[in-house]
Formats: sequence, C-alpha cells, structure tokens
Amino acid sequence: MIGIITRRRATDAASRILMGIATIVGVSFLLWLLWTTLKFGVAGMHWDLFIKDTPPPGSDSFGLRNAFVGSLELLGVSLAIGLPVGLMAGTWLAEYGFRSRPANAVRFINDIMLSAPSIEIGLFAYAIVVAPTGHFSAFAGSVALAIVMIPIVLRTTDEMLTLVGGDLREAAIALGAPNSTVIMKVTWRAARAGILTGMLLGLARITGETAPLLFTALNDQFFSTNLFRPIANLPMVIFQFAISPYSNWQQMAWAAAFITVVFVLMLSMLARLFLGRVHMQK
Repeated sequence: MIGIITRRRATDAASRILMGIATIVGVSFLLWLLWTTLKFGVAGMHWDLFIKDTPPPGSDSFGLRNAFVGSLELLGVSLAIGLPVGLMAGTWLAEYGFRSRPANAVRFINDIMLSAPSIEIGLFAYAIVVAPTGHFSAFAGSVALAIVMIPIVLRTTDEMLTLVGGDLREAAIALGAPNSTVIMKVTWRAARAGILTGMLLGLARITGETAPLLFTALNDQFFSTNLFRPIANLPMVIFQFAISPYSNWQQMAWAAAFITVVFVLMLSMLARLFLGRVHMQK
C-alpha cells in the first residue's frame, strides 16, 4: 500500500514538472513572437501608412490605406453574412433541436468545420463564387471568411443558450408569451454576454486569415471598395510584402502584422471581459 502511494506521488510530481516545463516553453515562444512583432512593427510604423495607398515597387514611400479599408470592408461583409447564420443556427439547436438526431448531426458537422483547414474553405469559396463569376472579388473573400466564422458563433450560441435556466422560459410561457418572444426577450437577453463573446472570438479568428483570401479576394495595388473586384487587405499585404526584396515593403509588412496582432489582442480581451460577466452572472 505504501509503495502504491509513493508511486502515485512520484507520478503526480513528475506530471506537475512536465506540465510546468510545457507551460514555460509555450509562453516563451508566445512572448518571443509578441516581442519580435513589437520590435519590428513599431520600427515600421509611419503616419503615411494610414493616409496613403500602397506605393509602387522600388519607391521609398509608405502607405497601407487601401489595405486598411479593404480589410474593414471584408470583415464588415463577413459579419453581415456569418453572424445571422451562426446566431440563428445556434438558436435552433438550443431552442428547437435539443438532443434530436438532426441537431446532433448538425453539431457533429459543425465540430468538423471548426477544425477544417482554412485553405480548404478558401478552395470551397473559390468553387462556388470565384469560378462561376470568372474573377476574384471582395465578396468571395467575405464568403470564405464568413464560413470560417459561422461554426464559432454557432457553437457558442448553442452552448450559451443551453446554459439558460428552464425556469426563465417556463415563466415567460406561463405569462402567455409566444416562443419567438421568449427567445428574443428572455433567452437571448440572458445569454447576450456569452453570445457576444462568441462573435468577438469569431471576428478575431478571421482577422488574420490569409489562406482563404489567396483563392478569393486576392489583392489590389490600388484603392477600391468594389465588392465584385479584387481588393487590398492586410493579410495579403503581410504575405506579399514580407517576402519582397524592398526594405520599405518589409517594414510595412511588420507594421501591418503589429496592427493586426494588437487588434486581435483587443478583441480577445473584450471576449474575456464578456466571458467574465457570464461567470459572474452564474
């Protein structure tokens, strides 16, 4: 008996040590990544990045205004497509599907979509949007990003609505409220912090996606807001400028990477804030 206890204690101590080492290694690489991005990104920051468009090859000027506007447009259209679909699908699973076979099948497919490589989603968007239209476009890029975001919003909405107590629904129904009113006025309101957290996480996920845009939105050297033509965007700028032979383009790539990382960190902090509110409400 004493030998078994000693063996368990030794196993526990070894596990703690290994987990501590793994944590230190993971955090070290994360801090290294953040420090490198901060070091080169701040050095590449320039006011012209926000007021001028991408300069031609060989020039010494700076400018990413077209990429900033293009990225915001891509994210905005992606949100307009992905959020309603993810919200409604997650609501159906929690409020109508429950644990039925169709609902379980949707959850299984959604879990597969969560782990699907984004480059495959880009190929899918290419097949259904780019190939039929015959050209790359911002709309195709938005469709690809929306498909990446939908599973995150769907999963979060489903889980947050499932956590809402049944007594709230029963009380609203007892007062004569129809099911649609119960969902919009009671369950959505009770789970709004968690649902918003899922939306922010989905937005953070698609902010830096590059692979889907390679097959859909591509890039544009000039300023454009046309949804049905190629459009400039930060992920593609980072990808193309980082491997270019021009030093100012490389500096702009680091600056764009730094701005993207800061934006994602802000979204993650907001998500943690709203998630903390959910735990406090419990």
